[in-house]
Amino acid sequence: MTERRHQRKFVRTFFTSPTALQGEDDSAKMIRRAAQLRGLEAPDVWVPDNEDATAPSMRDEGARNIIDVVAEGGAEFPGEIHPRVVWHRDSPATRYQGFQHMLEIADPDNGASEHIDGFVIPEVGDIDDWKKADEFFTIVETEHGLEEGSLKMSVIIESGEAELAMGKLRDEMGKDTNNLERLFLLVDGEVDYTKDMRAMTPTGKLPAWPELRHNTSRGASATGCIAVDGPFDDIRDVDGYRERMTENHAKGMLGIWSLTPGQVVEANTHPLPPKEGSWQLTVGDQTVTLTDEGDVQAYEGDRLSLEETGDGYVLRTPGGEQHLDEDELREELLDMAEYVPSMDDIVDSMEEFEAARDAGTGAIAMEQATTLRFGDVEVDISNDRMWDEATYQAAMTPIALFQDVYENRPDQHEELAEMYGESVVERATSVGK
Repeated sequence: MTERRHQRKFVRTFFTSPTALQGEDDSAKMIRRAAQLRGLEAPDVWVPDNEDATAPSMRDEGARNIIDVVAEGGAEFPGEIHPRVVWHRDSPATRYQGFQHMLEIADPDNGASEHIDGFVIPEVGDIDDWKKADEFFTIVETEHGLEEGSLKMSVIIESGEAELAMGKLRDEMGKDTNNLERLFLLVDGEVDYTKDMRAMTPTGKLPAWPELRHNTSRGASATGCIAVDGPFDDIRDVDGYRERMTENHAKGMLGIWSLTPGQVVEANTHPLPPKEGSWQLTVGDQTVTLTDEGDVQAYEGDRLSLEETGDGYVLRTPGGEQHLDEDELREELLDMAEYVPSMDDIVDSMEEFEAARDAGTGAIAMEQATTLRFGDVEVDISNDRMWDEATYQAAMTPIALFQDVYENRPDQHEELAEMYGESVVERATSVGK
């Protein structure tokens, strides 16, 4: 993985809000409310959206609203502020309008510039289009006496052209002819991507596009940027939002678009290690969390049953019936059971490995053991997982995320301490350094 180019190593939340509403006494009321978000309701990156979320006839007013709201409240906002301006790979007039709004918003004389971290550019095309946008950033910085490269550029991947362009970034970044090192977020925009790809589904729902999410995560890793998934528009489907984030995290995409403060809270907390550890059991195509009864983890589902016989056990699952002896049963259950470690568990393991490594030991075994209960039958299981330097570095990812959050979001310190406890937070911010 290429080293990140900006102070933020991770972005969990990308929250958009319309910059100007028609027919309202205060057309800026949505971004005014967003600017007041704090703690876990406040995103890592707030995007006053002067593109899709704002009617074309209101965008000039939207740019002025961004200036007014950010000038007034930007200093207190705990996340980064990246307005989205209009852009389109096929429309010079649209690109020019976006450029004019960037010039206006970034003008120090208007009072918002010092609180603006960058701009979000939608509808980019091939790599030459990315370089056009970058050149506009450079012109804005030059015009206003800002340090070259000080404005971060984030792009939304909404076309096949943009997806292919990610593969060319490594060859282009660092050339004297551009400032593409300013790139910050690579954000998927599955709605327009679906349109660009001429894709259809029987129900009209968006395709899942796992390939796009993988490619964006890979592109971000290769170029020192941060990958962010697109909007999950069923805002009432909290479980679906969490499932989408879980899938993304396995791809290295730890950030996601948030459409409401409720989604922001979910996205801010979901990638962090849990407060309590838990055992899970996968039966067929379903994974369930076992009920913690102290020394025993109880299965309460109906897809698995276990019966003890005189000479062994009968295990029934959707895959059929198996007659097993005690050792065979343990092996079968070990294949089905997994432990989800808590923050405290991860820190414990890392500290134990660090102590062994400092003492000259390159690898150690970490035991995981519990007792599983199925009705009246209890079975003890245990396994040893070898920890070496590679395992340690992999375990560091969620801790590095937590440390990045703790460093950049002091407004969340109190909530994190309530979640984990002061002592765990203290150890988590120290381990690995």
